[in-house]
Amino acid sequence: MDTIVQSAASGAPVTFALIAINVIVFIVETFSGGSMNIDVARRFGAMTVGDLERGQWWRLFSSMFVHFGIVHLGCNMLSLLNLGVVIERYLGSSLMSGSVFTAVVYLVSGLAGNLLTWRVQRSRGQYYVVSAGASGAICGLLGVYVAMLLVPGLSSMLDFKAVLFNVALCIAPGLSNKEVNLWAHLGGLVGGFLVAVVYFFLLRA
Repeated sequence: MDTIVQSAASGAPVTFALIAINVIVFIVETFSGGSMNIDVARRFGAMTVGDLERGQWWRLFSSMFVHFGIVHLGCNMLSLLNLGVVIERYLGSSLMSGSVFTAVVYLVSGLAGNLLTWRVQRSRGQYYVVSAGASGAICGLLGVYVAMLLVPGLSSMLDFKAVLFNVALCIAPGLSNKEVNLWAHLGGLVGGFLVAVVYFFLLRA
């Protein structure tokens, strides 16, 4: 078992590092008052519009590593594993390795999702709604798959219907459940797609 884990990690070090960071933060949250505790979440980097406008802009990044409960964490980490490993292993090049690309997509997509969340919540006067989670960053990885559908050499690796189905799964929960941050999902999806388009059609051209 150890050999299998080491082999997987060696093929996708950034994906496994991101999972490890999220899990470690969750464990520390749990032992610091509970991951479902809003005050604990904010202490560990969850964001609100009010916090951001008090100059705590670092929360745009820290919040993508904070989760509310084991189900929230588990679903996000399973998605990160499934999406990240494939991207990291197969999209390497001499210009930008698959690992660097994965890290860039995760961070830029998470930032895009959080910025869109900030703008929407600010326009609605929702200054103290707490947002956290890796969903925006993970939807950004899904956005890479959408971009791959436009690349002849890569589109053959994918099932078009499966990609669209997963895009629907990314968006649908936010339409039916107000506790799910639709804007983080949408912002992350678009952010990841744009990073991938730049990579595939400009940097690798």
